[in-house]
Amino acid sequence: MTQAPDTPSQDRILAGVALMLGFCVTAPLLDVAAKLASGSVPVGQVTAARFLVQCALMAPLVGLMGLSYRVPRAQWSALVLRAVFLMVATFCFIAAIAVMPLADALAIAFVSPFIVLLVGKFYLGEDVGPRRVAAALVGFVGVLFVIQPSFAAFGPVALLPLGTAVFFAFYMLVTRGLSRRVHPVALQFHTGLIASLLCLPILVLANGTGLPLLDPVWPQGVAWAWLFGVGFFAALSHMMMTYALSLAPSATLAPMQYFELPVATLLGYLVFSDFPNALALLGIAIIIAAGLYMIHRERVTARRLVTERAAPPI
Repeated sequence: MTQAPDTPSQDRILAGVALMLGFCVTAPLLDVAAKLASGSVPVGQVTAARFLVQCALMAPLVGLMGLSYRVPRAQWSALVLRAVFLMVATFCFIAAIAVMPLADALAIAFVSPFIVLLVGKFYLGEDVGPRRVAAALVGFVGVLFVIQPSFAAFGPVALLPLGTAVFFAFYMLVTRGLSRRVHPVALQFHTGLIASLLCLPILVLANGTGLPLLDPVWPQGVAWAWLFGVGFFAALSHMMMTYALSLAPSATLAPMQYFELPVATLLGYLVFSDFPNALALLGIAIIIAAGLYMIHRERVTARRLVTERAAPPI
């Protein structure tokens, strides 16, 4: 029996799984570099470095692959929105991890898929069953468990990862449409370019104002390496995830993204001696369980739809 042409081969699926695992390992390295850089460099400057380095790394790839450097006029507004959403999400997250443990901030930000689901149901009219809605609400309860001790320890800063979750959710919604029309490498380049053009004027205006999050400084010593690492690991991890999704079904890869949380917890402990307390660990477990259940329900729904479409007419 020959394999259907649209069915990914076992080798492609394994390659996709390997790339997704690579994403789960390299994405927390971006967070580690950002946390190290934020010790001596303002958050706004770290955010700008993330996009400047990404843009510089993607630019030669665009040329080598014969892609266009021009921003398509039809996608201009969507690309700007995507860059703005990612820029704000990144700023909020870096501001949070500057004082919070990596695992706590990342766990709160993992509420983003639940927000995408709820927006899809109540605003975009997508078909989302009550079980997935219930799983999303349970995920929010888990976030409250993580926020409670973090808020007591760090104050309102603990709410910043929620800002990351909200803006990243809208970033993902915009990306859904763009990913079908713009090549992934070009998409990464355009996002880095637009976000850089938005960040730089803000830093120029903030220069000399004394604003702790925005007033730029001249990095010293190893801080240059941390700033480069932020952009390098951002570009590398997101390219791994993009190509993983092109090789293997998203239903296979989605549960693996939660592997990022234990990696971030381990790195936070090894590099910064941070470890979530018992209540935060319970919240992280609830978030992971709710997310995995939501993915399971999406698989069940997808299989049912395939079965219904394949059924012969009566």
